[in-house]
This record gives sequence, C-alpha cells and structure tokens, in this order.
Amino acid sequence: MVVRGNHVAPIYIINLLISDLIQFCSMIAEVAAPEDHKIIGYIFHLLSLFASIGFMVCIALERYLVIACPLWYRFRRTIKISVAVSVAVWVLSLALSLSLFLGVGYMAEKILFSVFLLFPLPLLIFFLGGTIRALSASRVPSDEKRRIIGVLVLVLLIYTLLFLPTIILAVAKDDTLDTWTLSNLSAIFVQLSPLADLLLYVFMRKGIIDKLLAAVCCCRMDSNDSNRTNSSDIGTSSVY
Repeated sequence: MVVRGNHVAPIYIINLLISDLIQFCSMIAEVAAPEDHKIIGYIFHLLSLFASIGFMVCIALERYLVIACPLWYRFRRTIKISVAVSVAVWVLSLALSLSLFLGVGYMAEKILFSVFLLFPLPLLIFFLGGTIRALSASRVPSDEKRRIIGVLVLVLLIYTLLFLPTIILAVAKDDTLDTWTLSNLSAIFVQLSPLADLLLYVFMRKGIIDKLLAAVCCCRMDSNDSNRTNSSDIGTSSVY
C-alpha cells in the first residue's frame, strides 16, 4: 500500500478490484473447467461476490465518515484499521461461501442470502442521506461535494439495480413468481457487477465527475449558440 503524507491508499477500492478479478476468473473457470472441478469455481465466485458487496458498503461508509465525522475519521482512520476491516470482510465472505456448500438446507441457504443481501441496502440509503444532510451544513468545496455524492449515488444504484432480482429471488416464495426467468435475470445482472465496479472506480478518480459536467455544460452552450445563430440568420433573411 502506498502512503503519501496523510493520504492512505484506497484499500477498499483495491480489495474491490481484487474481488472483481477473482469473480472474472471464477466465471471463466465455471465454463472451461471439467465438471468435477467446477465446484471450486462456484465457491470462488460466491466468495468474490460476497466480498465485493462488503467492500461496496465499506466505500460508502468511508465517504460518510469523511463528511459526518471528519475529526474522528482523520485521527482514527489508519492503515491497520482498514486492513483489519478488509480481512474481516474476506473471512466473513469465505465463511458464508463455504457454509452454502457444506450441506446447509434449502431454507437456511435462502435465509443466509436474504440477510446478507438485504442488510447493505438500508445502510447504503442511510449513508447517502446522512452525507447529504452533513454536506448541507459543511464548507466542503462544491466540486468535492459532487464527487462524494456522486460516488454514494452510484454505489446505491449499482447495488439496487444489479442485486434486486437476486434479493427478490431470495426473499419471495418459490410459488409466487416465475423462478426460472428471475434466476436467469439474477445470474446475468450478477455477472455484470465487476463491470459496474470498474465504473465506480472511474467515478472515484478526482475530476472525472467535474469533466463530465463540464462536457455537458459545453454541449448545452454550443447548442444554445447554434440556436441563436440560426434564429439570427432567419431574422436577417426575413428582413431582406
């Protein structure tokens, strides 16, 4: 990990990217590996999936603490704490993954999935609402406000859109919906989660959101200028 002055390397982002890489490799292994070795790919796929959810929550929590508890965050946040939290996320993810392959019943599996997938959702909503409320009373520069809120909104959108079919599948009764269709949607959206995490990483880089907003503003200004030019040309031609 690289430390420059008081700046600690984004440990949670690095772990999120590692989990995405493992998820990519496990998806390839599930397709290419022999039938008797595919179970290993399934375990690593679940491990990386659970870990990526955990690190998304850690990223949102970190953004919230930066704004809501700046003094506590500045003096208590160290590499050791970040590494300890990261290790805890990996250990918990591994324990959940192994428990699903060690003979737990179908209902126990649904309960584990339901609890693990539902628990982050209210946390992400709370972090976003608390951050917006804290930012309204702070003196943080406007570009930094946009970047922080943009990251939290993107985390919430990624989690809600990609994992909503899986949450519905885990919570609802089997005889109340089209399980086959929902299972296919869930599998497709979950496989897209590493790509969505890469989008999150791009947005967390300083200046990306500002450049996008500046590009949108420039497009609008160019459109307004062209409209004014066209209207003036029409007025001139009508005079002559």
